[in-house]
Amino acid sequence: MLASTLKQQFEASQHDKRLAELYVDPVIIDFQRTRYISALNEFIKIWGDQSVEILSAPGRSEVCGNHTDHQKGMVLAAAVNMDIIAIAAATEGKEVHMVSKGYGEIKVNLSSLSADKREEGKTESLIRGVAAGLAVRDFNVGGFNAYVTSQVPAGAGLSSSAAFEVLVGNIFAVLHNNNRIKPVTIAQVGMEAENKFFGKPCGLMDQMTSSIGGLVHIDFENPDNPKTLAVDVDFDSFDYSMCIVDTKGSHSDLTDDYAAIPAEMKKVAKFFDKEVLREVSEEDFYKNINEIRKFAGDRAVLRAIHWFDEEKRVVREVEALQDDNFTAFDNYVRESGQSSYRLLQNAYSSKNSAAQGICIGIAMTERILGHKAGCRIHGGGFAGTIQVFVPNSKVPGYKKEIEKLFGEGSCHVLKVRNPGGCKVV
Repeated sequence: MLASTLKQQFEASQHDKRLAELYVDPVIIDFQRTRYISALNEFIKIWGDQSVEILSAPGRSEVCGNHTDHQKGMVLAAAVNMDIIAIAAATEGKEVHMVSKGYGEIKVNLSSLSADKREEGKTESLIRGVAAGLAVRDFNVGGFNAYVTSQVPAGAGLSSSAAFEVLVGNIFAVLHNNNRIKPVTIAQVGMEAENKFFGKPCGLMDQMTSSIGGLVHIDFENPDNPKTLAVDVDFDSFDYSMCIVDTKGSHSDLTDDYAAIPAEMKKVAKFFDKEVLREVSEEDFYKNINEIRKFAGDRAVLRAIHWFDEEKRVVREVEALQDDNFTAFDNYVRESGQSSYRLLQNAYSSKNSAAQGICIGIAMTERILGHKAGCRIHGGGFAGTIQVFVPNSKVPGYKKEIEKLFGEGSCHVLKVRNPGGCKVV
């Protein structure tokens, strides 16, 4: 459909029902409608009025399962109502031309689908990596023009990189493959792009959650075919909101901290001649704990203890939500946070112990909401965000107080979004 026609339809509120599905909160539908109209206008300014597709990929919030996926573990995670959207049109040849609001212009020639060291850490590497992953699976890879705008803030723990990878995967799916690429495949090629092309170690959780959508229990025992279970829960029904607080810590120079966690867990597994902790018996682990301390070190042992406990906690959280027992769920959220803090030890980087924004955020959350607040380290840790489940009546007060510490807009009040990466209309 022509970009101008889609623009007129949005202006006439013809797609408000779809916007409500994607963004959940009726308060923000007017803003989202205007956002889409603006994006269509920008595409027309750059490339002219032509037939386009509109794609969206959500950010994600990890609810439980802190650093479990890379050991073939389990997670509970949610796609959220902050996303990246693209207005995109297919082109002849292999040239990708992308203009991203706030980030400028990107060009990638897909004639070569090999990783390029010069692109490591850059957006170009993710586009090339997603294309390479799809091509090796015999999907079509072709050029496109796209105008992109994101609500998923970089470095705020909502996995902007995974959302971007899922967005690019959906652009290729819709423009060049008749939308026949499965969400799990898009997630897998996104992870591969981040690992092999961008140069950042990560598991599959972020991409899976963004691609599938909803509140989902994911079991990565078989990473080639992860098991998923939708958990049909609306936190508003419990009169609670999920808040993500950006503590404004710098993520620069943290790659070694992130990489050490799976490396140390795998070293514990290696004691048993196994690849990952999922293949190790918890009973055998505790029987041999003294020898493992000598082999892998105490921090590795503590991180393994966290992994075994967190695996059980994921299941308990899912069961609590299925039983409509929010009190139990909230207690497990707090336990997860305490385990990450004490055992996983990803509250701050030892390379810069003066910067402990996550610790300050947790301490002040407990002061504002009480020591039983459901609060936890969110995502990779060391810097970044905390997740808090806040009674709806206390959200305005909590947001006001915590933003005194971390600045206006640092507290994101989120809703669970059911659609994952998708064609919008």
